[in-house]
Amino acid sequence: MSVEKYSVLMTVYGGEKPEFLKESLSSMLNQTLPPEQLVLACDGELTPELYSVIDSFSRKYGEVFEPLFLPENKGNAYAANRGLEKCRCELVVRMDSDDISLPERCQKQVRLMEENPELDISGAYIREFDSKTGEFIAVKKTPSGHEEILEYSRRRNPFNNQTIIMRKSRGLKIGGYSELRRCEDYDFACRLLMDGAKSANIPEVLVNYRVTEENYQRRSNWANTRDFISVRLLNFKRGYCSLWDFLVASLMQVFIFLMPKKLTGAIYKKFLR
Repeated sequence: MSVEKYSVLMTVYGGEKPEFLKESLSSMLNQTLPPEQLVLACDGELTPELYSVIDSFSRKYGEVFEPLFLPENKGNAYAANRGLEKCRCELVVRMDSDDISLPERCQKQVRLMEENPELDISGAYIREFDSKTGEFIAVKKTPSGHEEILEYSRRRNPFNNQTIIMRKSRGLKIGGYSELRRCEDYDFACRLLMDGAKSANIPEVLVNYRVTEENYQRRSNWANTRDFISVRLLNFKRGYCSLWDFLVASLMQVFIFLMPKKLTGAIYKKFLR
């Protein structure tokens, strides 16, 4: 059976580690169903080491690999929007610049979208691994069916952002990502669902998610807590979630912020999965 062509959309900024970017790009460009195009939106100035990685992939993959150099660092949402505009295919696969896709990820996701033309967005499970040791930590599962996804989204992101495949036209219809500094992926998912987008998740791990100490620190810092609550307040004002949904989700985030930092990772692994 023939399958549709697809573009991959990734963003990267100057703080990324070159070895992580190299692994991530390789995992996407060596899929069992290779992409028609990979757009790497570079959010402002990068390090010489990152430019070196990009140059090596440009030489190796030619027209398939398309770096998009943005002059200023304006955040991941801005870079993602510019990259989305540059994607040539209707099907767009998202990926983070430090994670690793399993080889058959895109083949499975593209086939799902082809066989279910009513779907606008889909994702999958991720498996977290310790960046230092390579040890697998936990699997982050998401609801599979559309109705379950709608219910889950009232409080939490129903998609693992680095596993998303979507139809470009639907993303552009809602204006792309709101140019927030954080939680733009959750806001994007909710606005798509509010607009009537049909959704699904494959109940299978398709991406390995890299966990570092910085991940746990970001989950429990005040800036992340504030922005988490702000996006959920937007959803409440839009009528997308109830006051109870807003309060429960916000109080949980405040609890994570207040707990001792050394416990954040342990609590996250045990109770938030």
